[in-house]
Amino acid sequence: MRLTAKLTAGLLLATAALAQNPDANYDEEKVGAYQLPDLLGGAKSAKEWKEKRRPEIVRLFVEEMFGVAPGKPKNMSFEVVERGEAFGGKAERTQVQVAFDKGPNAPKMEILLYLPAGAIGKVPVFLGLNFQGNHAVTDDAAVRVTQSWMRNAPGNKSDESKRGAAKSRWDIDAILARGYGLATIYYGDIDPDFDDGFQNGVHPLFYKPGQTKPGENEWGSIGAWAWGLSRALDYLETNPRVDAERVAVMGHSRLGKTSLWAGAMDERFALVISNDSGAGGAALSRRIYGEEVRHLNKSFPHWFDGNFKKYRSNETALPFDQHMLIALMAPRPVYIASAVEDKWADPKGEFLSGMHATPAYKLFGKEGMPAAEMPGIEQPVMGTIGYHVRRGKHDVTSYDWEQYLKFADMHLKAK
Repeated sequence: MRLTAKLTAGLLLATAALAQNPDANYDEEKVGAYQLPDLLGGAKSAKEWKEKRRPEIVRLFVEEMFGVAPGKPKNMSFEVVERGEAFGGKAERTQVQVAFDKGPNAPKMEILLYLPAGAIGKVPVFLGLNFQGNHAVTDDAAVRVTQSWMRNAPGNKSDESKRGAAKSRWDIDAILARGYGLATIYYGDIDPDFDDGFQNGVHPLFYKPGQTKPGENEWGSIGAWAWGLSRALDYLETNPRVDAERVAVMGHSRLGKTSLWAGAMDERFALVISNDSGAGGAALSRRIYGEEVRHLNKSFPHWFDGNFKKYRSNETALPFDQHMLIALMAPRPVYIASAVEDKWADPKGEFLSGMHATPAYKLFGKEGMPAAEMPGIEQPVMGTIGYHVRRGKHDVTSYDWEQYLKFADMHLKAK
């Protein structure tokens, strides 16, 4: 991906440093009284939810937070650039380049796909974006080194030294052993994660004549990353080894926000997973605990649309809260995960979103969240909405994957 000359070190925004921002409330006793917007809006049946209330909520999130995104590009193409066996014959590896337009300078992303070797029938797949490049999720020497702009890398380019650097977040052995595949993409292939005026990702491909940046109600980076996940699902639908009707979309942190938005907008995703997504993801905004809307808009102005800026320190004016985002998955299963030390992401607020989304699931005769009180540490609850809070910090661990695989066994394998 070509970057403009305006990129300087000053544009790099803090990530890990924001994991526990002192300019935030971490005292539960200081959480004031709040009233959540009405979820059902008078809907009394699944039909009324699908035909009236759900479209109303989608429009609110599109207009006021995530922005309008384009559809599937008419000139998109898929090219298998490498295929082979991996992990001593335990897996089949495919690397696919997705071009979003014709021509050598068209924006592209690269999918790394592992499927369990010898699987009978079509394989259900976990799909997720990664932070450090496809080569960072595994020690597999055949995985191509990601060439796109890379945050926190010397010269903003990754190299062979980063191979396997993030493998602890992708429990590939466990995923394959349970009969699932894994597809992943470096999120910066779709849009680089810095405030560049939307010049270096997929956005310019869709500008109208004379347009130089998205309009106030048009997609930011999270909208673009979610759009990229849907384009990956477009590819998976063409792969005869993949069961594209059993794809779980998963994301961590800002990419957890992304997975929720992807699942809300694209109902082809059969299961949705949010790992430590916090504000703008699973956590209720009105609690004013940990990360707030003002932090999002100050530190990451490129994530959301322009209209979201007016809710900075003004959460009570939001026409929605994040329980309504969770409810957009109904009746599909959704899993929300937290970490006890990740106060920035507000674990209780994440749980409460799932709990308050439950009435939408009940319209479909589904259980929703099977708990009225936040469960204890590492005591997961799993209905159609699942939740756990584990020991530790802001991360993805083997414990998290153990719960996601159990949840997928409940819902995807039974499908």
